Amino acid sequence: MLKAPRVGRLRSIVTVVLMVVPLAAVSPQPAAQRPPRQPQAPQGVEVVWNVPYTSVGERLLRVNIARPAQIPDEPMPVAVWIHGGGWRGGNNNPSRNYPLAQRGYFTISVEYRLTDEAIFPSQITECKAAISWLRANAEVLHINPDKIGVWGSSAGGHLAALVGTSMGVKQFEWPNAQGHSSDVQCVIDLFGPSDFAAMVGAPSRIDRTKADCPEALLLGGLISENPDKARAASPVTHVDGNEPPFLIMHGTEDQVVPFDQSEILYEALQKVGAQVTFVRVKGAGHGFSGQEIDPGREALQTMCLEFFDKHLKD
Repeated sequence: MLKAPRVGRLRSIVTVVLMVVPLAAVSPQPAAQRPPRQPQAPQGVEVVWNVPYTSVGERLLRVNIARPAQIPDEPMPVAVWIHGGGWRGGNNNPSRNYPLAQRGYFTISVEYRLTDEAIFPSQITECKAAISWLRANAEVLHINPDKIGVWGSSAGGHLAALVGTSMGVKQFEWPNAQGHSSDVQCVIDLFGPSDFAAMVGAPSRIDRTKADCPEALLLGGLISENPDKARAASPVTHVDGNEPPFLIMHGTEDQVVPFDQSEILYEALQKVGAQVTFVRVKGAGHGFSGQEIDPGREALQTMCLEFFDKHLKD
């Protein structure tokens, strides 16, 4: 573990954290993975942009940190945001974490390689590497390594769920984690895939029998032609009763990720006695789109915040 005194100023944190990974020449980033815009953070939130957490060859992988502007005396609980985009788009914009940072959380939004750079299991391995990185630097970052939650939407919901169900699955661990755990204390899965095989033929505007569907690009081939890899990539495969508490939310009218993907995961978690809550968002499409949805969007955000508070704050 990196030994250093706790630092309070943003510039000092950047200097110290950059020491964690060996710096190397940075290869050009694909267009789909260009860094997000850097808008002004809301009052009470301080953002540290583009902090490397590890590297793959010459390719640096980064997190964006959002934390309280006034650092509390006690080590902070942590929330890890994993973005969606079908594993082939999107970026690690930290804005989804701003309400948590205002609430006293240290947060990161994770950059992972998209499918134009790497196929599964690189994405889950890199998300787990970011969590191990947090624990390796808990003292410097002034965080509580025993209070880490993960959340994500769509493809990010899939990866968040997989983080929670695959704890202890060695094939997904970062090889240079040096014993720092990637376990989490709670998971929020927002309309993420959970069982790839069950997606084939399910009602959706995406045809999962085609080689350019998101899941095929993730696996490096059709789901039907890669059954073992599809099973390994499915969070439901790894459910064994050792899962942390889960909050699952899914729109009943989702035409991208079938609604029953969350039903499948919910039932599997219930069967082994895991602590799981399933919120069916009536009338909502993918991303909770729709003019009138039940519960409303503010209520959904409040549920997420209160879920993290329940499981990550004493």
